[in-house]
Amino acid sequence: MLKYSLLFLLIVTTFVSAQIMKPEKFSGIIDLEVGYDYLAYLPDGYDDTSKNFPLLIFLHGSGERGYDLEKVKIHGVPKHIEKGEKFPFIVIAPQCKPKQWWKGHELVALLDHIESKYRVDKSRIYVTGLSMGGFGTWSMALEAPNRIAAIIPVCGGGLPHRICETGGVPVWAFHGDQDFVVPLSESERMIEASKKCGIEATLTIYKGVNHNSWDATYANPEIYEWLLKHKR
Repeated sequence: MLKYSLLFLLIVTTFVSAQIMKPEKFSGIIDLEVGYDYLAYLPDGYDDTSKNFPLLIFLHGSGERGYDLEKVKIHGVPKHIEKGEKFPFIVIAPQCKPKQWWKGHELVALLDHIESKYRVDKSRIYVTGLSMGGFGTWSMALEAPNRIAAIIPVCGGGLPHRICETGGVPVWAFHGDQDFVVPLSESERMIEASKKCGIEATLTIYKGVNHNSWDATYANPEIYEWLLKHKR
């Protein structure tokens, strides 16, 4: 009997794990054809059709580009969801195609699609990403300053001379001081420029850490609490 109970538990666990993040597709036309496969996670309570939910968009790094959505689960928020952790957000994790980079206007087109398909609380839309995704996070804040409530770029960078155009989107950035892939100075320049614009901006520096500043960041429950404190 114990043998069959364990077998049943294994089957149920496998099924639940497979349903944690659901693969979806988006294709649309703006200046060019835009298409993203993405993973979608719906929080507990989403079946209550009377409620809208905060949205968290996660942007992966360059190593996870491709056509296999399983790669998107290697790091960051999708990794924690796959481990069984629960989040109070709708989580959307798109995948960038090989040799491509995150582009702000394409991500905004994806956001339009997400808002049309899911019950999103439009006052609580957040963006985070690591490395290439950190750059994409800064870029999305520039492209949709009136729609993003807060951002968390991890070991990323951007265009400090344009940061005032974000319209005051709060930012909490993370970076390792021994990062030889994306230098710490990239985040320092963005945070310094943000503060000069009067934007709520914080930079957490990990001492002795190279490029992987994302494991510690996404394992920190305080970042998700911080996001939820911000509304448009």
